Amino acid sequence: MAHTGTATLAIAELREFAGFTPCEQRYIKRSLDVGLGRQDAFKLWARDAAESASIRSQYVIYQELKALRGEKPCETNLDALESFLGKLVRLTAFDLAQEKITGFSAYRFLYERLLGADIRPWLPSAFCAAAALPQIRPERRKKLLQSISEAAATAPGWSTREPAFYPEWVDKEAA
Repeated sequence: MAHTGTATLAIAELREFAGFTPCEQRYIKRSLDVGLGRQDAFKLWARDAAESASIRSQYVIYQELKALRGEKPCETNLDALESFLGKLVRLTAFDLAQEKITGFSAYRFLYERLLGADIRPWLPSAFCAAAALPQIRPERRKKLLQSISEAAATAPGWSTREPAFYPEWVDKEAA
């Protein structure tokens, strides 16, 4: 029975991923390769010098993921909040400034995989804080902030179930 639940979850996650734009899908897969150390992102994803520079910057800033994975503060205590949320907002701002992620759903999908299910309660605040920064163009800022639903922003609880589907590069021959 547990296997059926996991398969159903994976199918739901696969459908959600399929609903993202091709640009979002590509960025999520690339980011997972960088953030989880799965494959050489330069070989797979760099199509030109600008993209290579972006990947290099991503490798540098994603070093913060290691600290975030071991630093999740208690939801009811304000100790360690500044350090944790500051790092999370900085990472989020980097990803949003790349202009590949167009809304909260794709952002949540990526960060659940980068940091695990325990990060879910922190994602709405980090997303809203980063999307509201002056580094984000005003028209893009508006679209990003409008992409988060009231339900996501005010959720009374969050699932602790880890993601089941992790999208990755597929060679044309294998496909």
